[in-house]
Amino acid sequence: MTNSPQHSTPHARPLALVTGAGRPEGIAYAIALELAGGGWDVAFSYLTSYDDRMDWGATPGAADRLSAELAGLGAETAGFEADLASPDTPAQLFDAVTGRFGGRPVDALVMCHAESVDSSILDTSVESFDRHFAVNARASWLLLKEYGSRFAGTPGRGRIVALTSDHTAHNLPYGASKGALDRIVLAAAREFAGLGVTANVINPGPVDNGWMPAPLKARLTEATPLGRLGVPRDCANLVGFLCSERGGWINGQLLSSDGGIGS
Repeated sequence: MTNSPQHSTPHARPLALVTGAGRPEGIAYAIALELAGGGWDVAFSYLTSYDDRMDWGATPGAADRLSAELAGLGAETAGFEADLASPDTPAQLFDAVTGRFGGRPVDALVMCHAESVDSSILDTSVESFDRHFAVNARASWLLLKEYGSRFAGTPGRGRIVALTSDHTAHNLPYGASKGALDRIVLAAAREFAGLGVTANVINPGPVDNGWMPAPLKARLTEATPLGRLGVPRDCANLVGFLCSERGGWINGQLLSSDGGIGS
């Protein structure tokens, strides 16, 4: 596991870990900035090799750029390259974050990482199916396990948020593994109740984060009652609220933040 440069500030803030923050156009990147602006220190993970094999490609220097932007908002921050397909990575990631932040507990776990490769019932390979479940479901469970077993924050201030999707047809391994993610995270709303931790899932709907071809963007825009696609900031705003003290009564929910396209 590698990490990007750390930037320190002299004041203590609660600590959030945001996974999947590898692209400046992505939702996780916007969430990290939202949390930093709201008074959080932010550790984040990313995986360059995943972006490299996707159509959008990796953005050189993205982790260093995010670190600099977070530091500019007053956050202590560190980025970690982490392949969550490995079952050993969640514990290693928490160890690395704890080490870099002086033993401080992670107060908020925001899971935005994903394996997302379209395929249908008839053409999904076993390898692809297994990798989707390894990254989207198993890694999320193991991250929750590390978070819950290590949590030492103030009761009532712990937060878990995960991003999901309602894709099904022609997106079998992604949609099915995200469905499993939902159940895992919502279980934490009850199983971690004694820690004073809330756990919620957000379906952000179609978000214009740089990957959609023009015809798909046009079709989804037309289908959305508000007449536009979502942008990463839309989801980040909701995550920021859920992680704030004002969001502390929202727990065990699968929230749609999709401009009404799912209604």
